[in-house]
Amino acid sequence: MKKVLALALALCMVFALCAVSASAEGKLVGVAMPTKDLQRWNQDGENMKNMLEAEGYAVDLQYASNDVQQQLNQVTNMINSGCDVVVIAAIEGSSLGSALDLAKEKGIPVIAYDRLLMESDAVSYYATFDNYKVGTVQGNYVKEALDLDNAEGPFYIEITAGDPGDNNANFFYSGAMDVIKPYIDAGKVIVKSGQVEFSDVATPTWKTEVAQTRASSILASFYADGSSIDAWLCSNDSTALGVTNALEDNYDGEWPIITGQDCDISNVKNMIAGKQSMSVFKDTRTLAAQVVKMVGQILAGEEVDVNDTETYDNNVIVVPSFLCEPVFADVNNYAELLLDSGYYTADQLA
Repeated sequence: MKKVLALALALCMVFALCAVSASAEGKLVGVAMPTKDLQRWNQDGENMKNMLEAEGYAVDLQYASNDVQQQLNQVTNMINSGCDVVVIAAIEGSSLGSALDLAKEKGIPVIAYDRLLMESDAVSYYATFDNYKVGTVQGNYVKEALDLDNAEGPFYIEITAGDPGDNNANFFYSGAMDVIKPYIDAGKVIVKSGQVEFSDVATPTWKTEVAQTRASSILASFYADGSSIDAWLCSNDSTALGVTNALEDNYDGEWPIITGQDCDISNVKNMIAGKQSMSVFKDTRTLAAQVVKMVGQILAGEEVDVNDTETYDNNVIVVPSFLCEPVFADVNNYAELLLDSGYYTADQLA
């Protein structure tokens, strides 16, 4: 009986693989990533390429070196070269209008990957993590670490947000500020620099060096007298790294809570060393797998999985979206989340 069941299972797997191969045969998927400068985009691109190829698709994976015109050219070439679906993680969400118009003209579906494509009705679907929740996770971490509901305070906090050209940056910022701002309004939390609005705290292209320069300026202007900072709310790991570098160079007070996002290797090492308090873990394997599933559903003419049809308005349409769930990692659980799951090896974090 066991042999019969095993044979039946093996035959089912063969038939499933044949079905996948048949549906993917001859199909080309374009994958446009913004840059290789950040670790996470290398992981996203390679994860998606490997998963798509495992399903039998041909893949055209391109990185644009954070050059908007280069990405526009790459996406245009993908469309003109016969891609059946294009997946785009945009450098700047409103910059690809002409390429998206061409995709619509040719009937090529477009999936916005982790960054919403703006100002276009040619966006078929959006796959991302719950970006507002990412911000609330960061804000709640600070709230609980400082015990803002019970401690007397006041507490001193500074804020470093993300790229104004990335629609996600506003979600991260809004989620965190919706948690923290009531305490600012009540006087329990003080932003000594006075820089609170998104336009004041944003970091163009998420650059570590830009975040470091701004943080160094804040430290020189407002904390040179030996004042302590209790927390520095950073939207992602590249900005957190810049803030950490600035603190190491220009700060002698008690080390603050520092938030982040993406669990980049250098930042996880900083968590282990006590230099960064947490990072929001967005398992790019999960997101890539969801996109591969969506690609298959599109090409098979099936209903595409979405779980949000209200939130992501790109100023022309509300884009049907699938939101994956973020969780936070810190020194207490990083091993379970990152090592036990195979996301990193122990050697990578040594």
